[in-house]
Amino acid sequence: MKLLWGYIKQYRKTLFGTLALATVNQVFSLLDPQIFRIIVDKYVSRVDQLSRHDFLQGIIILLLGSVGVAFVSRVAKNFQDYYLNVVVQKVGTQMYSHSVEHSFSLPYAVFEDQRSGEFLQKLQKARTDAQLFIQSSVNILFLALVGIVFVIGYALFVNWLVGIVYFLIIPILGGTTYLISRKIKVAQQRIIQQTAALAGSTTETIRNVELVKSLGLENQEIRRLNETNSKILELELEKIKIIRKFSFIQGTMINALRSGLQLLMLWLVFTHGITFGQFFSLLFYSFFLFNPLGQLGDVAQQYQEARASLDRLDEILKIPPEAKPAHPKALEKITEINFKDVGFKYDSADKPAVENISISAKAGETIAFVGPSGAGKTTLIKLLVGLYKASAGEVTFNHIDLKELDMEKIRNKMGLVAQDTQLFAGTIRENLLFASPHATDDEMMAALKASAALSLVERGDKGLESRIGEGGLKISGGEKQRLAIARALLRHPELIIFDEATSSLDSITEESITATIRDIEQHYPSLITVMVAHRLSTISHADRIYVLEQGHLEEVGSHQELLDKQGLYAALWRQQIASKEPEMAWNR
Repeated sequence: MKLLWGYIKQYRKTLFGTLALATVNQVFSLLDPQIFRIIVDKYVSRVDQLSRHDFLQGIIILLLGSVGVAFVSRVAKNFQDYYLNVVVQKVGTQMYSHSVEHSFSLPYAVFEDQRSGEFLQKLQKARTDAQLFIQSSVNILFLALVGIVFVIGYALFVNWLVGIVYFLIIPILGGTTYLISRKIKVAQQRIIQQTAALAGSTTETIRNVELVKSLGLENQEIRRLNETNSKILELELEKIKIIRKFSFIQGTMINALRSGLQLLMLWLVFTHGITFGQFFSLLFYSFFLFNPLGQLGDVAQQYQEARASLDRLDEILKIPPEAKPAHPKALEKITEINFKDVGFKYDSADKPAVENISISAKAGETIAFVGPSGAGKTTLIKLLVGLYKASAGEVTFNHIDLKELDMEKIRNKMGLVAQDTQLFAGTIRENLLFASPHATDDEMMAALKASAALSLVERGDKGLESRIGEGGLKISGGEKQRLAIARALLRHPELIIFDEATSSLDSITEESITATIRDIEQHYPSLITVMVAHRLSTISHADRIYVLEQGHLEEVGSHQELLDKQGLYAALWRQQIASKEPEMAWNR
């Protein structure tokens, strides 16, 4: 809970003011039984001794006093609730904001090891449980504490024996609550773990709903998700059993203790140890005391749930953020990139993914990475954009090691077109502004023209405001890629990366997209273009082609130079040309 206090203390002045209002609220609520005590002892028990005028005057004044203290209590209560909600909402917002900010600062490898839905569920659960616990702490726990102090003090003043009994009740109920609530925490930790797993699995299934439905795997996925859901149900029922058992034990103890207390007070009335008014006031106070104590079980449950959730969040916050240079070097414009004997090994791998890789590209040049699956092409791209850090050698921009640069600023100079284009079910404008929030309409139209995607705007009835996806334009794979290219160009990149940008397209669309990429290279003469491809026809125009196999650089050269070498590249080319001939014949 140290983590929660770290957020709360930022608003401690507001919180202390809230506690002061809560104290006023509770104290004035507790004054009402005192007014009733005076009415009983000074007026009701002396009706045969008072005149009608004195009786009415006295009780009317006291009843007006009762209305007054109730009014003050309600005013304090309203302000208490308002400022408490201010603290709760600010703490929740700050916690979530800090958690998201920290999450995005983590190394990319952390996200590869966790499902996105599971990660998000942990953040949301910690926020919700913490907010609920803060409210209960003030509205139940703190008010109960104020009531306990007031009631015990008054009971000791009336009769020391009653005060001691009241005092002994607190540790008995508190100890029982603590012992049983520890079991709730264990159950809650298991529930959080399974719920996070379910959130991750559900997110993955929904994201891949096209694949699931296309292969008729709906029932299989439903069974898989329901198995986890059933485990959560079993854990929830187990927790409910613990809570019900706790509630029963606590309720039984409270009733027994209250009856014992009433027996003591009635005996003191009989022996003239206390007056009738004092008896009734103490009886009322027993409800003020025992009702909050009866809710301690709920507070204990919320405490354990918040503690379990915050422990999971703390695990995330303790992950060190991605290392950044203390004094990053400035880089005005990317004019050259180099890999110098670069090697990289995944933590879970036995051997390096890439090893002794040396690559270079200057402004205006186009280079390409090719090779069989698993050769290390995608790893090189992730090293280039700084998602991975080289285990050996160095990646440099303008001969400055990537480790000495601010990667956020470097990435702002890059454009990326991936194989799996991520578009949103919004307007064309919203999808373009995602990559460049301050772009103008003219810049967006220019980017769409450069990527040969103007047909999308023309086909839509509202121009840039035309919606795509659900409820809007249904766009093809080629159109998605063109829109992704436009989004990349809108950033005015100095380095643009096409990572398998045409691998999922048919040959005709692939040729069209390839032609668009070549046009871009001609219109942006200082642009560095890096391409990754399985289909060699898409990169045959590159200035240099780097051929990879099993993480090693096998060949380097232009398309024609590599064909003349009759090595791996030439073999891949012959294989693809042979497989393409039937397709070309079919198209004819």
